[in-house]
Amino acid sequence: MNKTGTLLSTGWLMGFLALFCVECASADEADGGQKLAAKLQALRPGIFIEKVSATPIPGIYALEIGGGTVFYGTGDGRYLFAGDMYELGETELVNLAEADRTVKRQALMAEVALEDMVVFAPEGKTKAVVSVFTDVDCGFCQRLHLEVPKLNAMGIEVRYLAYPRAGIGSQSYEKIVSAWCAEDPNAAITRLKARKTIPSATCDNPVAAQFDLARQLGVTGTPSIVLEDGRLLSGYLTADQLAETLGI
Repeated sequence: MNKTGTLLSTGWLMGFLALFCVECASADEADGGQKLAAKLQALRPGIFIEKVSATPIPGIYALEIGGGTVFYGTGDGRYLFAGDMYELGETELVNLAEADRTVKRQALMAEVALEDMVVFAPEGKTKAVVSVFTDVDCGFCQRLHLEVPKLNAMGIEVRYLAYPRAGIGSQSYEKIVSAWCAEDPNAAITRLKARKTIPSATCDNPVAAQFDLARQLGVTGTPSIVLEDGRLLSGYLTADQLAETLGI
């Protein structure tokens, strides 16, 4: 029993807690997860564990390492295994790990300021928004950019975030920084994706922060499309394919 249950021991209140206090019921489970995490960190001191949580299986805990990677293990700290956990529902397989990732992506994306993205918005009503991690030297990113006018015509707003695949300080990084710092970022992005040049420019910019954000979201390549519900779509899609996925 936790501290709350010890201090508030009145009979009727204990009954109330038994029915409604989820944290009280899961205290032992949390202890088991922490024991597993401590054992892993003792064996691999450099590892950073972002989150420890119980799973629907008694005695099995989830350790979120970062970038969407999840390990599962036993509460006694003896066994560890990798891979997503699925629940066999009545009509479908439910990826429990991915369900947690979508919630995390929604929360992280909600923290990104609109002015830090390069936005291509529809002239009329916006029916959906997609956020795209992009690299100006990526061939499939260039192809996706050709679909933007059609996406806008369908009512889909495209918000670009920077993900220079070659890393911070690379030529791709310098190019995308120049686009973000240009007087007209939309025109600059369009020129770069048409394999044309733009003037070099520097300013206070969000490129490095967005590169790090992509890692937290589990982005490993470009283009990577994050939907409003937190789903992550990896790779090139035509405007029609993306619209179908969005239900438009």
